[in-house]
Amino acid sequence: KVLLPACTWVTNVAPIIQLGLKPVFCDISLDHFSFDLNNLPSDRDIKLVFVTHLLGINAPVEKLKEAYPNALFIEDICESHGVTDDSGTRRGSTSSEGSTFSFYYGHHMTTIEGGMVSTNNKKLYELMRLKRSHGLAREMSPSAFENAKNDWPHIDGRFLFLTDGYNFRNTELGAVLGLSQIKRLDSSICIRKSNYRYFITKLKEFEKDLYIPSSAETNSSFVFPIICKNPELMKKLKIRFGDIGIENRPIVSGNLLRQPFLKNYKSGKLPNADILNDNGVYVGNSQYVTTDMIDNLLYIIKDTIHVSPLEGTY
Repeated sequence: KVLLPACTWVTNVAPIIQLGLKPVFCDISLDHFSFDLNNLPSDRDIKLVFVTHLLGINAPVEKLKEAYPNALFIEDICESHGVTDDSGTRRGSTSSEGSTFSFYYGHHMTTIEGGMVSTNNKKLYELMRLKRSHGLAREMSPSAFENAKNDWPHIDGRFLFLTDGYNFRNTELGAVLGLSQIKRLDSSICIRKSNYRYFITKLKEFEKDLYIPSSAETNSSFVFPIICKNPELMKKLKIRFGDIGIENRPIVSGNLLRQPFLKNYKSGKLPNADILNDNGVYVGNSQYVTTDMIDNLLYIIKDTIHVSPLEGTY
């Protein structure tokens, strides 16, 4: 059994099902968009917890480990590069068996497609090097490759397959793009964090109408989330954004249990996931976003909230 948040990206859920494991879904918190710590399943058979640091907001990994001391932990940091724990240590291989990072076009840095996995488990590291390239031994680190050739001397080491595998290698073009952007990744994260703090500070003016998410220093912002306290306001905002040309997206996939591919999976009530699904939207944040752009977004939110019913809807 694998514990999963009801709101995450489908690549957290699909591999669990494809591998024949059993997903156990949990509601999320409207503060940090990760597991609702007050409504965690008490199932003792949970062997793995898949934590998502959704939208660049730090998830409470340490508290989850207290709740499931015997489970393995893996982390999705795909849209949260640079997110940290409370001590300032970056999330990655230090707080779990391994972590995934995405370099998709819209994330903190990009190789157009692809990503990476981080782990401090040497055995797992060598296995993943095999899996990414057909299971070929030559893809392992030099010392591990030499050991494999010695174990199988009757097979040409250049074409020695130690396991089944895939073709997950990136391209040379992607590598060039990624290596060039890593050099400025830290400065990009700082700008994103500053943008997000500014946005959330100003957004608190509207806490009567909006849920205000965490603004902790541990975050590494991906977007500006806007979660309304009623669906009618959300509808007005989406129409207004469309009219003005402000690109927006739902909060990832909303409540995944309402998606067709999970129609056969049941869970208890997921009230916060439903709020995120029905009342949530986000606008992109990046190192190229300026304070003027954020002020414009805040003005549109304020104007939409305060519009009189007599003025009609947008």
